[in-house]
Amino acid sequence: MDKFLSVSEVSEYLNVKKTTVYSWVESREIPFYKIGRLIRFKKNDIDEWMEKHRKEILDINKAAKRILKPITMPKRNIDNIVRKAIDEIKDLNYTPNYGRPDQFKGLGKEVEDGTF
Repeated sequence: MDKFLSVSEVSEYLNVKKTTVYSWVESREIPFYKIGRLIRFKKNDIDEWMEKHRKEILDINKAAKRILKPITMPKRNIDNIVRKAIDEIKDLNYTPNYGRPDQFKGLGKEVEDGTF
């Protein structure tokens, strides 16, 4: 028969603060039973829950592959990307007169024959 544990007993069993256990209960992270205002836990449920949180020993080969993956991705030519972006911006802002659009080089007084 499973023994039911109180919040105090679970906190002692897991070596965490009572407030942490209450927080897990509130967010429904830990399996629990509620009888009226009392919160109880089955020891077997707590043990199973802890097993789900177990972290495996680090496999060096898997870790190396994860770390090296960004390095082995195809390289992008940053110079070409920057050059293309600059060219696109130049095309958007190009003004042939280098100044106010109403300024035209070479305007002067007209002479009678229509030349400048």
